[in-house]
Amino acid sequence: MESSINWPAIAADTIVIVHFAFVLFVVLGGILLIWWKKLVWIHLPSVVWGVVVEFTGWICPLTPYENALRAQAGLEMYDGDFVMRYIMPLLYPEDLTRSTQIVLGFIVLLINLICYYYVFIIRKSSAPTRQ
Repeated sequence: MESSINWPAIAADTIVIVHFAFVLFVVLGGILLIWWKKLVWIHLPSVVWGVVVEFTGWICPLTPYENALRAQAGLEMYDGDFVMRYIMPLLYPEDLTRSTQIVLGFIVLLINLICYYYVFIIRKSSAPTRQ
């Protein structure tokens, strides 16, 4: 019996999900610092990476792997399943320009500066002092 599981397609979809989760973590992960400040050691380098990628126009290293797996699976971009239909357009909009990437980089930076300011300045100064 021949296996009908398309492992390269599953691997490519997994990479897209991981990529999407990373993007969400970069953009909104600063909020998690309210509950777990030690996360800063993972989040801050992730934010720096995300902002640098947006500002420079670099391609995330996951993208070539995903494209190679899609080609191996015989898939085309933006066809079919949930991942291709809903997640891929969020990560790779058709009308993405360098200007838009730079704006997105500034938005990510601003969101995280606000989160870090709240967690490490406002919250710290409003915490009760121990005597």
